[in-house]
Parts: sequence; C-alpha cells; structure tokens
Amino acid sequence: MPESDRAKEQPSAAQDCQGAPRSFGNAFPVLNEIRHALQRFVQTGEETRIDLSAMPFGPGDLDRLTDWLGTGEVQARVDALGPTRVQETAIAGVWLVDYRNAEQQRLTLHLEVASVPEILRPQPQDLADALTQLDARLEQATGTTPLSS
Repeated sequence: MPESDRAKEQPSAAQDCQGAPRSFGNAFPVLNEIRHALQRFVQTGEETRIDLSAMPFGPGDLDRLTDWLGTGEVQARVDALGPTRVQETAIAGVWLVDYRNAEQQRLTLHLEVASVPEILRPQPQDLADALTQLDARLEQATGTTPLSS
C-alpha cells in the first residue's frame, strides 16, 4: 500500500477513532487565553482575571480545562459573604477562585493570573487598621506606647 494511502487510513491527532474532528469546545481557546495572560504577566506584571462563569462552556469543557491546568500545592478558604475557595493550579501564577453563597451555590468562578489572587491581599485601609490594633495590643502588654517610625 502506498505511503499516502496509509496516511489517509490513520486518524490524525485532531481526529478521534471514528475519524471525526476532535472537539475541545471552549476549553482549548480559554487555555490559549490563559497562556497569553501568563506571558503578559511574566513580561509586564499585568494581572488578568477571566470569568469562567461567563464562558459559554459545553458539557465537560470546565472539567477538561481544570484537568489540563492540574492542581497545585496551595489552597485557601475565605469566609466573607459566603465561602470562597482559592486553588493554585499546577501552572505557577494561575489560580482558580470559586465564589459561593452561604447555601454553597456557585456565584462565580474566576481564573486569575497573578502572584497572589486579589481576594487574598489585604486592602490598604485594613493594613492601617491592623497597625492600630497591633499598637493597642503592644501598649496593653507592655504598658508603653510603641515607637512609631
């Protein structure tokens, strides 16, 4: 059998066993969007948030995307107006942030490309309040006012 005929018989990497083109739905384009966002972050420090809840995913798309991204080592839970779960993916700088209400219903699912997701960073006013709280505790413990810099 000539080589060209053999090539026609074997499915390509973009086809399944029945010869139909493989469909990745919207998972593959989102993975490419993540790749470009990660490149921007590496080059410029620009962070990106992708609202996965707004994506027109078909059946299995979200599972396929999260499988491709894998699971990293860091996980956090924030309890503010309902639980929020933050999960690092196996790709450094790529985070899944799952916002839920008190009844555990998903409000939104974001993917963030950043060193640390926004929800885990303290607000400037919170930091100023924290300094005041710490000063009060130091004063209570030592009986003296802490030195300011």
